[in-house]
Amino acid sequence: MWRLLSQRSKQLKVQFSSRRLQQAVVETSHVKHIPSRPPALNTSNPKTDRTVGKWFLGCGGMVFVAVGLGGVTRLTESGLSMVTWKLMGEHKPRNQEEWIKEFEKYQQYPEFKMKNAHITLEEFKFIYMMEYIHRMWGRAIGAFFLVPAAYFWKKGYFCAKTKKMVLVLGTLIGLQGLMGWYMVKSGLENRFENPNDVPRVSQYRLASHLAAAFVLYSLFLSNALTKLIPGDKVVAIGKRALNIKSLSHLTKGMVFLTAISGAFVAGLDAGLVYNSFPKMGDNWIPDDILQFKPLHKNITENPTTVQFNHRILGISTVSLISALWILTRRQQLPKRARWAINAAMVMAWTQATLGVTTLLNYVPVPLATAHQSGSLLLLSFAVWVSHELRFLKYLPK
Repeated sequence: MWRLLSQRSKQLKVQFSSRRLQQAVVETSHVKHIPSRPPALNTSNPKTDRTVGKWFLGCGGMVFVAVGLGGVTRLTESGLSMVTWKLMGEHKPRNQEEWIKEFEKYQQYPEFKMKNAHITLEEFKFIYMMEYIHRMWGRAIGAFFLVPAAYFWKKGYFCAKTKKMVLVLGTLIGLQGLMGWYMVKSGLENRFENPNDVPRVSQYRLASHLAAAFVLYSLFLSNALTKLIPGDKVVAIGKRALNIKSLSHLTKGMVFLTAISGAFVAGLDAGLVYNSFPKMGDNWIPDDILQFKPLHKNITENPTTVQFNHRILGISTVSLISALWILTRRQQLPKRARWAINAAMVMAWTQATLGVTTLLNYVPVPLATAHQSGSLLLLSFAVWVSHELRFLKYLPK
């Protein structure tokens, strides 16, 4: 009897278990499949980072060329030849009749009336084309930036931080174009009443235009380096050696400040007032350095003071870079950091030599163009140095 009850109990357990298993299988078959989360498109990716980095580097290279073209345009006194500005670009004259019309427009403005009344149509064509190339190159930068930016944004190549930087860079490019016309407009205004006045753009606007170009270039270059050369791993250094990071940032700032002071030299033709070195004429400090009243006007409006300040800033910059080079001789630095510091050292002395040579030869166009481009090249090396030194950390033992 007990044996029969035991067998029946086992049969019921087996049947119950099989029914629960069948029910579980049925329920499982009705459960919706939850797809795995797709990979985020806005995260950093080494392959896309290199692509974006090369694009940043290309944009920076185009800005570098634009600065050089701007220098040549200024040195050949071509910047005021185009008296109109259109957002999408001016129509280049295609025949003799259109050239004559452009020349007639130019003849209505102060530069022709007070300075260039003797130039011929052929000479006007040269200065017009210099300014035209500079403007169209600026628009080419905008296109080279905007089209890939739209594509990369759509494809998810940008992380959140890069998106913000792209918006900043695009805004700066647009503002730079507007600043360029605002600068040119200052030379077209009827503000030159004295017969001895020389029609030229405002040195303040010229310096602002150049400063914006340098900032734009620096941002392109630093972001390109971040994408293409992420940097070595954290390097432990001594506490005293950590000061070289601060010195590298100070050096970068001094290079920038010296370049902007050079814009004031260019805007006032201050490179032609004292063509001697190291003294200015027969004196270390010229007599007319504080000639203007009130005194603060001398800093940005007195050609003598402007040249003197540029000399002091240039000497200070070379001294700082030399000090950085000397202080890092005995430091255990990554190989690329040492290369960057050596390159900055060589370029600093080359730039100083170019500056003095340009001054002594009364600012010839080739030397002056090389000197302006050299300032941007020196800034490039200063940015590179800062990039390589940013991973230096003091790790106490």
